[in-house]
Amino acid sequence: MKKILFSVLLITALSSCIQEKIKVACVGDSITEGFMISPQSKLAYPVILDSLLGNQYSVMNLGRTSTTMRYDGNFPYHTAKEFSNVFAYEPDVIILKLGTNDTKPVNWDEHSYESSYQAMIDNFKTIPSNPEIYVCLPVPVFKTKWGINDSTVVNGVIPIVKKIAQRNNLSVLDLYTPMLDKGEMFFDSIHPDATGLAAMAEIIAGEIL
Repeated sequence: MKKILFSVLLITALSSCIQEKIKVACVGDSITEGFMISPQSKLAYPVILDSLLGNQYSVMNLGRTSTTMRYDGNFPYHTAKEFSNVFAYEPDVIILKLGTNDTKPVNWDEHSYESSYQAMIDNFKTIPSNPEIYVCLPVPVFKTKWGINDSTVVNGVIPIVKKIAQRNNLSVLDLYTPMLDKGEMFFDSIHPDATGLAAMAEIIAGEIL
């Protein structure tokens, strides 16, 4: 009888440990998803972040290539299945990194970007788990490509992200400044390679922990 009781208590304790894991959702575009990185299942920054945070955390990669923050952009994140998956996952923490694709001339509009950003924050605040939201300053753009450019990142995206953070009392993760001298880690001047993604994960893990 004692052995059975011990086994039941052990199983209950283990189940409790599993349930108590802090769930982290990484929301973003191709940089989050791990564009052209193989295998993504090992080298994408959310996977590395999961390892760095330790056993108390469970990190899900909800990045989707080409997506915009703008609700009226050419591929709005909120229309992707990953957006719905954020709500299904009910995370305790959300890492929000969208804005790089919004810098394309076809997408950029500061008022629409800001209103869309606020709308996404408002939507995430309805999640029953009441997640803590971290907003990210995008990584640098080392060469204009596909319309993505650093000027709009610096003069458009970053000021708006900081404004949104202040308005909503959110923590800011600066991925721009620490990566400015790491251009060699960006294989196409836009996307970080495996080393760059690891550097991103270390910055984020340091802030969360």
